[in-house]
Order: sequence, then structure tokens, then C-alpha cells
Amino acid sequence: MRASLIQIAVEEGESVESRRVRVAALVRERAGAADLVVLPELWTTGAFAYEAFGSEAEPLEGPTYEAMAKAASDAGVWLHAGSIPERAPSGDGSAEGPLYNTSLVFSPSGELAAAYRKIHRFGFDKGEAVLMGAGEELVTVRLPGTTVGVATCYDLRFPELFRGLVDAGAETLVISAGWPERRRAHWTLLARARAVENQAFVLACGTAGTHAGVPQAGHSIVVDPWGEVLAEAGSGEEVLTVEFDPSRVATTREQFPALKDRVLGLPTPEPRS
Repeated sequence: MRASLIQIAVEEGESVESRRVRVAALVRERAGAADLVVLPELWTTGAFAYEAFGSEAEPLEGPTYEAMAKAASDAGVWLHAGSIPERAPSGDGSAEGPLYNTSLVFSPSGELAAAYRKIHRFGFDKGEAVLMGAGEELVTVRLPGTTVGVATCYDLRFPELFRGLVDAGAETLVISAGWPERRRAHWTLLARARAVENQAFVLACGTAGTHAGVPQAGHSIVVDPWGEVLAEAGSGEEVLTVEFDPSRVATTREQFPALKDRVLGLPTPEPRS
């Protein structure tokens, strides 16, 4: 399987619509060069451009959905289209519903294969953590030859989410992100850790540029089930393409069956006085 991670630069001065058109063209250029294309988190607005989340939010089947569905179909690729600030329908008929950080996955025919609302929102008591709602469902997608588990940025710090994806059949873990440069060492470390502990491929696509004054890490990365880095991007806008064999997941899990030794349901210890 050939995968292309498109590490998009999000910079001030480029409108959302202009970037949408540019990114759709980059996806179309992967026709014949990739089976799976992955985009980063919140590339329409920038992951740290909190003030733009509300103003640039769109319904699930909004302009980014339409542009990326068409691009996937034109290129004939599976497309993880990164994430958008989704404005969900309101439950009470009011004008505005809640916001979510929502990833979209399209089939080569341009059909929506899955949507994932980010479960772990970053910011603690500000930013995304208070502006957006939390997703509640793990999402996997069956591709020819592999099952993909979908996660977003801050999710990478929570191994239990990835265990859940593996239990749901995931063999390839795809993470879209807007990861800051100041924590780039964590990005690489955690991507490799998630690959090793789950004996899965990890495809982690980040952004370049500066989001609302926050320099981005870039360094999108592809890691094999043994934790070896197959390919890694630099810090600028780049298309990182790698060929990998999904059958290596089953081979690795058979040769080193650590997942079979998981001990679940351990009792919670009583706090000591």
C-alpha cells in the first residue's frame, strides 16, 4: 500500500477557501501515486486559531466535505481529509449547535466512509477544550488490505484510545494533527510508542507554518509495527509518500504475541493514608 501524508502549511494571508482549493489540487496530484492520502488536523483554520473556530465552522457536509469528496473521487484514492471545525445541528431548533473537531474519511468514489469527532480536546481550561464538544465513539474504516483506526492530535497521548481501536480490529493507526514545534520530541516519541505497543503501523500527519503565533512541528511520520521509522518529513510543507506492507502487522503479532498477554480488569487499589 502506498500512502501520502500531505503536510500542509497554514499561514496568515491565505483565505480558507483559497487553501481549500489548493489542498484539493494537492490531493488530485496523488492520482496513481498513492492508495491512501492523509491530511492534517484543522488545516482550514489552523489548530490554534481558536477565534476562527466559530466563524469558519461548517456543517458536516459543508464546503470542505464537498471539495474533499470530489478530490478523492478525481484522484481515485482513499482520503483521510484531516479535520474541520464542525457545527453540528442544534437539538432544540436554535440557530447554532455545538462545535466538534471532526475528521472525514472518503472512499475512492468520493463517498463518506467515516466521520470521527475528536475525543480528547486540547487546552485544559481554554481553547479547544472549552470551545468544542467531545466525541464519544471510536472509529475504524476497512480499506483493502488493512483496517484503519482514526485519531486526532492530542488523542496520541492517551494509549487506552488506541487499545480500543486495536480491539476494534485496527492494524493501521492514522493520526492527523496540528502539533506545536515546542513539543516535537513528544510527537515522535508517542508515534513510535503507539506503533510498538499496538504492533501496528502509525501514519501521523502534522501541519507546517504558524497557527495563531504557534509554530508547528511538521515532521509527519510513518512508523512500522516494530517502531522503526519508515519515513519522516521536514518542518515545511511537504508530501511524504511511503510504501508499506499491511500484512506485516499480522506477522509481527504472530511472531511476538505480546497483545495476547494483556491483563484486563485489574482492581483499582485503595488509596493509602
